[in-house]
Amino acid sequence: MKILYFDCFAGISGDMTLGVFLDCGVSGAYLQTMLEKLGVPGFHLEIEKTKKNGIMGTRCKVVCDREEHAHRHFADIRKIIEDSALEEEVKRTAVRIFGRVAEAEGKVHGVAPEHVHFHEVGAVDSIVDIVGAAICYHSVAPDAVYASAVNVGSGFVKCAHGLLPVPAPATAEILAGTKIPVYAKAAEGECATPTGAAILAELASHRDRLPAMNIETVGYGFGEKEFEVLNALRMFVGEC
Repeated sequence: MKILYFDCFAGISGDMTLGVFLDCGVSGAYLQTMLEKLGVPGFHLEIEKTKKNGIMGTRCKVVCDREEHAHRHFADIRKIIEDSALEEEVKRTAVRIFGRVAEAEGKVHGVAPEHVHFHEVGAVDSIVDIVGAAICYHSVAPDAVYASAVNVGSGFVKCAHGLLPVPAPATAEILAGTKIPVYAKAAEGECATPTGAAILAELASHRDRLPAMNIETVGYGFGEKEFEVLNALRMFVGEC
């Protein structure tokens, strides 16, 4: 049985998730080719094998090639995904992840999920992060996915609605619907984003300790911020 374990000692975000899957062996060329099936123009991936705090890992950033002015609701995003040429299982997973964000944002702002007007999450980079995570997940095809407790960070984060506490309201709402514990340690700022929290909530269940397995691969996906703790998402892939 193939097991995937997310070690969220510095939280989780969309770009960290893509980075860690690539660091664990998913082909960057494969990911980019599959993302072209999404039919969303105006972006490319910057993938870099690099070192942070003395540890080798992978950084993956979605770069928009033009300024994004589109304002999208969840219904718009779901249609983009469902009308794409992606595999059906990838579509279903990506829509479910986005649905978790829409439900959380809707509850926080008092609107129906279908009518949630996405700001940061509706941008091309977040669409690519979520669809890319679904592509990578189905490429690895684990039989079970587990996650550690999540370091959410502390302080405040600036977003479209102003200065908000960490974890951001949508992130807190997404994680509140799971049995994945949260904590804050050695990181001033936002560690867990709504995108990252939704990916984790959809794909994983909590395991306090690394499950028994024969480890095949360990990877690190780097975030852009600098914290006291290494800003990376670690992933173990193994068999039991």
